Amino acid sequence: MKASLRQKLMDMAKERGDFLASAETALEEGRQEDYASAMEKVTNLNGEMGRVQALIQEQDRKALEGPAPGAAEVRDMAEERGALLMKGDPVTFSVHEIRRAVMNESVTAAPSGTTLATGTLVEPTGAGSNIRDPLGNGVSSIVDQVYVQDLTGMGAFMEPYVISELEASSGRVEALAGTARPQSVDPAFGIAEIKPYELNVTTFVDRNISRLSPANYYDKIFGMAMRAMRRKLAGFIVNGDGETSHVMHGIKTALNKAGNPIYATQNVSGVDVDLLDTLYFAYGSSSEMGPRARLLLTKQDLKALGALRGTNEKRRLLEVTPDAGNPNTGAIRDGGMVLSYTICPDLTSLAGAPAGEADLQTMLYGDPMNYELGLFGGYTVRVDESVKAVERMVAILGDAMVGGNLIVDKGFVVATVPKSGGTAAG
Repeated sequence: MKASLRQKLMDMAKERGDFLASAETALEEGRQEDYASAMEKVTNLNGEMGRVQALIQEQDRKALEGPAPGAAEVRDMAEERGALLMKGDPVTFSVHEIRRAVMNESVTAAPSGTTLATGTLVEPTGAGSNIRDPLGNGVSSIVDQVYVQDLTGMGAFMEPYVISELEASSGRVEALAGTARPQSVDPAFGIAEIKPYELNVTTFVDRNISRLSPANYYDKIFGMAMRAMRRKLAGFIVNGDGETSHVMHGIKTALNKAGNPIYATQNVSGVDVDLLDTLYFAYGSSSEMGPRARLLLTKQDLKALGALRGTNEKRRLLEVTPDAGNPNTGAIRDGGMVLSYTICPDLTSLAGAPAGEADLQTMLYGDPMNYELGLFGGYTVRVDESVKAVERMVAILGDAMVGGNLIVDKGFVVATVPKSGGTAAG
């Protein structure tokens, strides 16, 4: 049922893209009736697709919120998967399991204090080996904050968005009476394409992990593989895939089908008292402030903001308050203005950054839900003991297909140091 719904959604998206192309051609050639007819079909498809998407999202939500399996079932699953991994056989995790892990939600809860398939690992003592993760092993919370969609079975996904609204015209009643009304300014649309891109992760752990029971072996392997995936995704979300011609777009590289940027830019000179105001008012429309926006920045830039002083050098101008349960996020208070933030280590720091031969993109400001992360199928994980046999290390290898792009026009503002702007003060 769900697969057929997704196929129907994909077919409608392709059909809508064809109608949008026809409307654009008709508009350029002055064929107003053909343009109106094509746009009417686009509008009808938008409504139908919205209903199908809502149904798919509700099905996904119910699947994610479904009753958790019992302790015995969880333990059996962990033992079975752990045994497969110990033999070097691959284990494939479903999109639902990936979504829960990517969104940092518990997939299954095992007895004896062990949390399976999450980034939080509590291993029982006396298992023969207790391998501790390093300090600061967390992943940027931007992965938890974006819009995640299951695109299994699709070769690509088209997300249309509005660039400019329809504008009304006006005039004096007596002047317009009996005359043809002037044509209103037509709306403009764009298409954000989300295409699959291979994500592969490789991480290593001491071979002594094999002394764990199969369930805890699975727990450790899965946790490390998912953290590695989340860490890579965090970089992709802000920077894209690093290709010359991007397949997976990041916020700073988001382009529509026509090759035009979906993000906005705002020139800045450095970390100073006006920076937050500049980004805050650059986001949103001329009639309203952008809702639910967050500042994405490096830890170095967060420190530079917190170090700003006024005329009284002992008094901080900004109050930085990390969230109690997650020090990767928090709030910056600037008088009556409060900006939520997320630390993204993959971004370029603004503080002390020299202007080079090209514009330098640094911190970002916008609503993370304006970015869509697509999961094109399951996530396969396997263990290889031959890669670093001399070092007595076990290689954890994971492969998945992911994609992403901004899906709202000017959904983020990118703070940019112009190439002629000198060095950013910090």
